[in-house]
Amino acid sequence: MYFPRFKPLFLLALLVLVFLSGVIIERNNWLAQFLFYSEDIIYLTGQHIELVVISGGLAILIGVPLGIILSRPSVRYLAESAMQVLNIGTTIPTLAILALSMSFLGIGMVPAVFGLTIASLLPIVRNSYTGLLEVPAHLKEAAAGIGMTPLQMLLRVEIPNALYVMFAGIRTALAINVGTVPLAFLIGGGGLGELIFTGIDLNRPIMMLAGAIPTALLAILVDMLVAICAWLIVPKGVNPLRN
Repeated sequence: MYFPRFKPLFLLALLVLVFLSGVIIERNNWLAQFLFYSEDIIYLTGQHIELVVISGGLAILIGVPLGIILSRPSVRYLAESAMQVLNIGTTIPTLAILALSMSFLGIGMVPAVFGLTIASLLPIVRNSYTGLLEVPAHLKEAAAGIGMTPLQMLLRVEIPNALYVMFAGIRTALAINVGTVPLAFLIGGGGLGELIFTGIDLNRPIMMLAGAIPTALLAILVDMLVAICAWLIVPKGVNPLRN
C-alpha cells in the first residue's frame, strides 16, 4: 500500500548504488581484469549451456513421463516409494553423486550428464505427479461422461490442467541444474566451474567472479525462458499469469 510513496527514493538509492559500484570497479581496474577472461568465459559458457541442455533435457524426458505413469490409478500405490528413491538425488550431496558417477563411468561429460540428470529428476517427477492428482475430479467425471477414453482424458483434460504445476517443477529443476553444473569441472566435465574453482585455488577473486557471474546470469536467463514457455503453452484458463 505504501510502496508507491517510497518508489522514487528506492530508484534514487539504486542509481546511487550503481554509480558508486561503477566508480569502485573503475578505480580498482576490475573491469579490465574481468575482460581478460572474456575468451575463457565465452568458451566455458558454451560448455556450461551444453551440459544444462543435455542433462536438463534428459531429466524432462524421463521425469515427466515417469510422473504421468505414477499418477495412474493402477500404479499410484508405488508413487511414494518411487519418490523416496528419487529423493536420493537431492539427499546425497551433488558432488558425491558426481563422484559415484565418475567411479562407474570415468571422467568427462558422460558422468557429469548422468549425475546432473539424477540430481534434477525429483522436482520434475514430483510436480508432474502432484499436478495430475490435483486436476479437479468434476473435470474428469465430465470427460468420462462424454465418452473419452483414459488416454484422451489424459491428453485433453489432465495434462492441460496440470501444465502450470509441471512447469513449476521444470523451472526448479533447471535452476538447480544451472547452479550445480560448475561442480562438473571437478570430474572433467567442463563448464564455468573451471574459472570458479581455479580462481578459488589460486586466490584470484576476479577469476572466480568471471565464472560465478555468468553462472548466475545463466540461471536467471533459463528461469525467464521457462517462464515464457509456460506463459505461452499453459492454457489461459489454468494459467494464473494470464487470468
